[in-house]
Order: sequence, then C-alpha cells, then structure tokens
Amino acid sequence: MMQTQALGVLAILFSAFVWGTTGTAATFAPQVGAAAIGAAAMGLGGIAQALVAARGIARARVALWGQGRLLIIGAIAVAIYPLAFYGSMRLAGVTVGTVITIGSAPLLSALIEYLLERRRLTLRWSVGALVGLVGMGLICVAENAAHGADIGGDSVPLGVFLGLIGGFTYALYSWTARKMMLDGTRSSVAMGATFGLGGLLLMPVLVMSGGPFLASWTNAAVGLYMAAVPMFLGYVAFGYGLARVQASMATVITLFEPVVAAVLAVLIVGERLPVLGWIGVAMVIGCLAIITLPIPRTLRSRPRPGMQPL
Repeated sequence: MMQTQALGVLAILFSAFVWGTTGTAATFAPQVGAAAIGAAAMGLGGIAQALVAARGIARARVALWGQGRLLIIGAIAVAIYPLAFYGSMRLAGVTVGTVITIGSAPLLSALIEYLLERRRLTLRWSVGALVGLVGMGLICVAENAAHGADIGGDSVPLGVFLGLIGGFTYALYSWTARKMMLDGTRSSVAMGATFGLGGLLLMPVLVMSGGPFLASWTNAAVGLYMAAVPMFLGYVAFGYGLARVQASMATVITLFEPVVAAVLAVLIVGERLPVLGWIGVAMVIGCLAIITLPIPRTLRSRPRPGMQPL
C-alpha cells in the first residue's frame, strides 16, 4: 500500500515538474496569446491522450456512458482551466497567476471532497497545505518585489478572479477523474476520455486564436512542446498518480509547480529570486515532506473521538 502511494506521489511530482516548465517555454513565443497557448497545450494534449487510450475507451464505452455526468463535468472543467490559467498569468503576471491558480486548488479540492463526499481533513494535510500556501505567497511577494511588478493595475483583480476559476476547475476535473477511477474505470481511460472531450471543446478556440503558431518555427515548436510534454506526458503521469492518492493530496503535491517555475526563471530566463523567495521554495518542499513522508510508528497515536488521525 505504501509503495503504491509512493509511486503515485512520484508520478504527480513528475507532472508538477513538467507543468512548471510551461511559463518559461511560453517566453519563447511572446507573440502567441494566452488563449492560443492554453487551447493548444490542453486541447492537443488532451486529444493525444484520448487517441493513445482509444482502444480502452472503446471497450469501456458502456461504463463511460454510465459515468456520463462525471465525464461531462470533468471535460467542461478541462476546457475552462487553461483559458482561465493562462488568462490569469497574462492579466496578473506569471507569478501571481500561477500562485493563485495552483495555490487555491488544494483548498478547493478539499472543499469539493468535503461537500460531495463528507471527507474530513486531517491535521497533517491542513498543516502541510498551510506551509505550502505561505511558501508560495513568499515566492509571489519576492518575485514581484524583485522585478518591480505593478500589481495595482485594473487588470489584476480580474486576473486573480480567473486564477480562482482555474484553481476550481483544476480541482474539479481532478475529483471527477479520480471518482471515475474509484468506480472501476482505468486511469488511462478516465483521463483519456475526460481530456479528449475537453480537448475537442477547445478546438474552436485554437482555430480562432492559433494563427501566431504558424508565424515562425519557434512558435510552432513551443506549441508542440506544450501539448506533448506538460499536457500529454504530464497528465498521463497525473492520472497514474490520481489512481493511487486522494485528489486533495494530489493537488497539494502539485504546489511543487511554482517552485519549478521560479527556479527555471532564474536559470534560463535570467530572473533573480531574492532570499525571501528561496525561503518560500524551502517551505513548499517542506510542505511536500509533511504530507507525503511516512510517519514513524513512534509518532503515531490513536485519534481522540471526533478528531482525524495524522
């Protein structure tokens, strides 16, 4: 059991790592708009997942029909997420948009599980999530201070709002996909069907806004990379992990994504991350350790009535 969960954690960490490269990759195609980047990444990547899992989807069509409500809700969330996420980064800045979207997802995921499954939060999860959120807040403050970002513009509130929509839709499709898996659908089939249908919903957006991808080989390469690595390989690994850990834990683990984004911005883009930012990075890594590392037997204790165990 512990080994299975460990593999799930590693798979989700891989997902968070490749997702963290998207902001740096997008800097190589500044002419491409946020909607086009999001539609290409999630749309093409989602359709690729569906094609790879096509045989399994065909065999499971009866079961998927029975899970139609979950599938449709998840697909709509998949279609909305990249538009909200990349729109948030465009309006509020890459750091703020990423922090709001990824940072709100664990809390919204836990809220979904509480409302729909009556699942109570553990003390361990709560402490880990709090440490991670504080760490991401420090990264956000440090980067904006270092680069003199104007976070008081009229577009920022809308960017923050879009980030919250992104966090909610991310949490929602994570929950629906895991629910389908728990009901007996293989992870590749659940993810392929959900992301394939969501990808089809994004195709009109890509057709209308994707012209700049054809303007240069660099722009086209960025689009192909986004679809093939972060969105295809990343979400295949994420689906594998979701089948082995709770959705709320999975979304907390993906708090590693802003850390990767910040470090790559320093190493590749040439940005500077002040000491406060590196403290935030350490806190996010600490958050991952809190929620994923096994608890020594000597520290385990029986929960009191009405309390959740660690």
